Amino acid sequence: MNNKTILVLVGIFVVAAVVGLTLMGKSGEKAAPTSTAVPTATSTAPGGGAGKEVSLLGSGSTFVKPAMDMWISDFTAKNPGIAIEYTGGGSGKGVKDILNHLVDFAGSDPPLPRNKWEKYKGQILQFPVVLGAVAIVYNIPEIGNTQLNLTGEVIAKIYLGEIVYWDDPAIKELNPGVADKLPHKEIIAVHRSDSSGTTQIFTTFLAKTCKEWEDKVGIGKTVRWPVDKTGRGIGQEGNQGVTQAVKTTPYSIGYVELAYALRYGLPYARLQNPAGKFVAPSPETVSAAFAINNPPSPLDDWSSVAREFVYSSASPDAYPLAGQTFLIVWKKWDDPAKCNAMKAFIEYIGSQGQENLPEGYAPLPEQLKKVVSQAAQLLECGG
Repeated sequence: MNNKTILVLVGIFVVAAVVGLTLMGKSGEKAAPTSTAVPTATSTAPGGGAGKEVSLLGSGSTFVKPAMDMWISDFTAKNPGIAIEYTGGGSGKGVKDILNHLVDFAGSDPPLPRNKWEKYKGQILQFPVVLGAVAIVYNIPEIGNTQLNLTGEVIAKIYLGEIVYWDDPAIKELNPGVADKLPHKEIIAVHRSDSSGTTQIFTTFLAKTCKEWEDKVGIGKTVRWPVDKTGRGIGQEGNQGVTQAVKTTPYSIGYVELAYALRYGLPYARLQNPAGKFVAPSPETVSAAFAINNPPSPLDDWSSVAREFVYSSASPDAYPLAGQTFLIVWKKWDDPAKCNAMKAFIEYIGSQGQENLPEGYAPLPEQLKKVVSQAAQLLECGG
């Protein structure tokens, strides 16, 4: 057999082998997959079907956003078949979005006002999910991180435009240790420009401590700020916006959720409570404001109860500008998978979530944890 014949035979054997392997790939069980698509995550939470991801969308309070972001990260890592997005935007936006069925859940620092609750009574659930503090932050280069003592009346007069300078006698009297360092500089008052639950908590505090504020401005997610007419008022969106404005504006003052003050290193004041004590915000002093033995159910009106938490007389150690965020959801759901995912997330918030909080928040007391658990059980998963 010559070399040419050998080469021809080898070629025939190679072709045959290739054809055989190709046929095995088409019919044999061990054939390698040709698709490059990534399989869809499988839900491990109730209601999630294999190969199907359940998505939940929320919006609202920026007061709660650092905690919400942490909860979502932890919960979805444990439940890879559930995706959750929370966009913030302010409590007013959250309430509007949930009532217009644009989101699956909303965060709002104040609960629904009574007139809205009456309109949707029995159809919607609202319940507190976290406690926090509205901190009064400031930027006074001459005193650095010194913690000032302030009263609600002094703060109200700053935002009314009546107290103009940092060395005003009313501020110096409250702070004798740094009185000689307080500068004769105009106070720039930063406030929220969007519809904000933090603003409602803040203005509730001002109204309860200063009759002039109650009469001239009142309480709300949005108000007309008298200081703006003087040219010394600045409006910013979100807790983040107020934080950045104070941090970058010498001689400014503002109000933000405590977590933002801690994250960005802003000094914050001790505030006088109804017992006459000047108290700094902390998990302990915030929790002291929420002593409640018989809280309403998720189906009830919370508006009057929530007002009592601000400038609370529950304890002589209570921080007077304490706040909370309520979660608002519809009671009946058409999609069982989404409903069960929402139920699992609520249950997580009321249990593990209370142990998984960023610095600046306080966990719910046991009585309020029970309200969260009750809300999860009240969801009706139809279909």
